[in-house]
Amino acid sequence: QVQLVESGGGLVQAGGSLRLSCAASGSIFNINVMRWYRQVPGNMRDWVAIITSDGKTNYAGSVKGRFTISRDNAKNTIYLQMNNLKPEDTAVYYCQYGSSWGQGTQVTVSS
Repeated sequence: QVQLVESGGGLVQAGGSLRLSCAASGSIFNINVMRWYRQVPGNMRDWVAIITSDGKTNYAGSVKGRFTISRDNAKNTIYLQMNNLKPEDTAVYYCQYGSSWGQGTQVTVSS
């Protein structure tokens, strides 16, 4: 079982930046694909970004060019650098690996 803990959320003005972290612990062996999702209350959880063990990335169209996913394999941690934030980016952000999910971190962008 892998445990995931997100951090780095907060309140920021539109146009600002935040960096989210997701630290993995537990039964870890060569973690491969990890993802970020986000969810607004009442809506489905939406995929945001993906990164493979060798650093390949892909992004949802709504964040492409503004968000950057990265990873530090030595620390079993992935990051989500979010720039030029918009009010519509407001959501709870979750990291995911296999069947494991973190508890989420709230990101609020004010206009």
